[in-house]
Amino acid sequence: MAFKPFDLTGKVALVTGGNGGIGLGMAEGLAAAGAKVAIWGQNPEKNARAEEQLKRYGVEVLVQKVDVADEAAIVAGVAEVIKTFGRLDFVAANAGIGGGAPFEEMTTEKWRRVTTVNLDAVFWTFREAAKHMLERARAGDPGGSLVVTSSTSAIHGAPRNEAYAATKGAVLSMVRGLAVEYARYGIRANSILPGWIATDMTSGLQANDKFNDKAIGRVPMRRWGEGDDFSGIAVYLASDASKFHTGDSFVIDGGYTIF
Repeated sequence: MAFKPFDLTGKVALVTGGNGGIGLGMAEGLAAAGAKVAIWGQNPEKNARAEEQLKRYGVEVLVQKVDVADEAAIVAGVAEVIKTFGRLDFVAANAGIGGGAPFEEMTTEKWRRVTTVNLDAVFWTFREAAKHMLERARAGDPGGSLVVTSSTSAIHGAPRNEAYAATKGAVLSMVRGLAVEYARYGIRANSILPGWIATDMTSGLQANDKFNDKAIGRVPMRRWGEGDDFSGIAVYLASDASKFHTGDSFVIDGGYTIF
């Protein structure tokens, strides 16, 4: 039998914030590898475009309008994925928001908004997915993969972005705990730490000549990252090729952090 460790045929993947940027890059990689894919997003136009792109790979696609700041919406969203496809093998908790401001001017309202979307939503999403994966494992079908999109802001100073950085650091600890707690069931948990990526969140910086010179000029690969730079890591972490790889943090930044 041919060795096909990256073949995702028969697997079901969910990507939150999957209608653009890093999330869509992940979803496209998963679909190209044969997985059935569910994506969450709130913008109807972006959702429709993403659905069209993903269906080109000939796989089943479910697009859901889910507000990840709403616990009940997440519970219902995960349940719908499982009802539609019969199982859930891979979850990328990728949805997130920024929220930069001078620290002394940060309001509690803004702080709570960032922590709700970037941290609480990851907890709710992983909790619901873990319930299903544990039930499956106890019935004799172990396995599953939980992945969170963190940020290099979690490991280096992020001035005027402390709320964002705090959430991205917190999910690293969450994932390490999950990796240990669920390893006996074959469920892995890992983190991805993107660097400077061309997404809607960084659109203002992309046109800033000074930023491109000072920051992107220091990226050893000499460019902004793109959504499709995350296709491969998503496939790896969803596949059986990573069945013994858990509790890790993957920095994907073109070499910026180590330079």
